[in-house]
Amino acid sequence: MVSHTEQPRVSVVVITRDRVDELSRTLTELRTLRPRPPVVVVDNASTDTTAETVRNDFPEVILVRNRRNTGCAARDTGVARTDTPYVAFSDDDSWWYPGALESAADAFDAHPRLGLVAAAVYVGEEEREDPVNRRLVESPLEPAADLPGPRAMGFMACAAVVRRSAFDQAGGFGSLLFFGGEETLLAQNLAARGWGLCHLPDVHAHHRPSSSRPPGRWRRVLEERNALLTVWSRRSPRTVLTRTARAVARAVRDAEVRSALGLALLLAPRALADRRRVPASVERDLLLLERA
Repeated sequence: MVSHTEQPRVSVVVITRDRVDELSRTLTELRTLRPRPPVVVVDNASTDTTAETVRNDFPEVILVRNRRNTGCAARDTGVARTDTPYVAFSDDDSWWYPGALESAADAFDAHPRLGLVAAAVYVGEEEREDPVNRRLVESPLEPAADLPGPRAMGFMACAAVVRRSAFDQAGGFGSLLFFGGEETLLAQNLAARGWGLCHLPDVHAHHRPSSSRPPGRWRRVLEERNALLTVWSRRSPRTVLTRTARAVARAVRDAEVRSALGLALLLAPRALADRRRVPASVERDLLLLERA
């Protein structure tokens, strides 16, 4: 049931870099939502007309300009500028359907342990279902009576809503990973602190992937690197050894994995300095998902 309170309970944080046309479309879509959510745009050091366009065409939006590209940590900067109990994330090529944010807020209000809602994602003009939807619905994790949907240990950052207090407690996205699979570390940090993550199929986000996306090789290298850094900083010693050995074996025949392993080793001191092993219950959930 969607409530229709006048006061928004959810803010939207959008991060962007050099994609002013896509950002304008996203902000136009967010402007149509009722109640209209407060929106914070964090500009990751764009060199186009992003800042001027937001100021001139969307004066209701809070604009934060970073002097350098801080990657996913820009979302933390945006959350710090919000004052609602819940915060939704959009990328500059994604937005929320009417009623989605209110449905998520109702779920948070009714379930005090709920820390994150992973939305259903619909892609492109044809509104096709993202494959992530089925994976979330068919989660092998045991249901929790105090959560309103299938439990999750992952999500898409452009289609997630968080409880502000849980996000802050978990340390946000942080600066270690920059981009590429950064959701995994936040999910594990939330679960380690007892917060529930779940999928709500009736909370919908739209994703229209930008035509100006980074090269696939660059993204794959970052995702492989970040997967290793996350394992090294949070997982059990057995998992650390197994996953590292697997990466070394793959690196022999895969140049991108080789690059990722080298980059991960450069950041290993930072990852190990922040090492906090997840509880055994979270490790079991992660192993179950990985086997599935």
